[in-house]
Amino acid sequence: MLIHRILAAIILIPIVILTLFFAPLSLFTYIMIFICGLAAFEWSQFLAITQKPQRVIFALVVIILLSLLCLLPIPVVVKLKLYSGVLLLSLCWWLVALFLVLTYPNTAKYWRGSITAKLIFAFFTLVPFFIGMIELRMINYSANTYTGAYCLLYVFILVWATDTGAYFVGRSMGKRKLAPKVSPGKTLEGFIGGVIVAVVISFIAYFTGFISINLTSFIMSSLFAIFASALGDLTESMFKREAGIKDSGNLISGHGGILDRIDSLTAAVPIFAALSFNLF
Repeated sequence: MLIHRILAAIILIPIVILTLFFAPLSLFTYIMIFICGLAAFEWSQFLAITQKPQRVIFALVVIILLSLLCLLPIPVVVKLKLYSGVLLLSLCWWLVALFLVLTYPNTAKYWRGSITAKLIFAFFTLVPFFIGMIELRMINYSANTYTGAYCLLYVFILVWATDTGAYFVGRSMGKRKLAPKVSPGKTLEGFIGGVIVAVVISFIAYFTGFISINLTSFIMSSLFAIFASALGDLTESMFKREAGIKDSGNLISGHGGILDRIDSLTAAVPIFAALSFNLF
């Protein structure tokens, strides 16, 4: 398992950094639409869609929806307000997700048979993630094309630090289960260790000038993004458990699918974006 994590990091991290810093905004947007399309293809399993043609159709619907969000001929101010509204609504969704994870499997009976509920879950997982990625990448883009890239890289590092810290602390010290009915392998000690590692990195990032933002907004956005990264992981684990699958896909050999790689980001990115744009 550890060797798979190391190999995936060696391959994926350089690709992520190259995309963040060197892909023009338009190309970056298309890449994100494609990634969200792949994630939607995997998400279709949670909707009990098993036939590949139907799964492809669902993915194409999501791709068209995200493309329309970018290409709709509406004033920029209106589009930004729309984006902001979706990001703020995503805060409500992740509060709901937290409740569902904490009460699983008792409350699953209210949504496991509802296609409508699962479609809403899919919308508020994938669409705010996409908007958050684009909004953060666009920060100060006309003056400095790298500002948003640094901001996104910071959020990615928080998520990677939380995950890595939780993995190593959990393996060495983990005893008490964090959410045994959702993901038995995760421990409370691992979660606390991951949070501590990410918090230390966030303070280093701020005081070294890696990211420039109001201190209060920075602290609140970072802390909630750190907690959200763990929630995103647990939420996808809950959906996979309901669907009776171990991995969302097999795109990355021995390391799962796209959703398995971005599950933490789907929560951390929109929450960081919503709070950093709307606090103070």
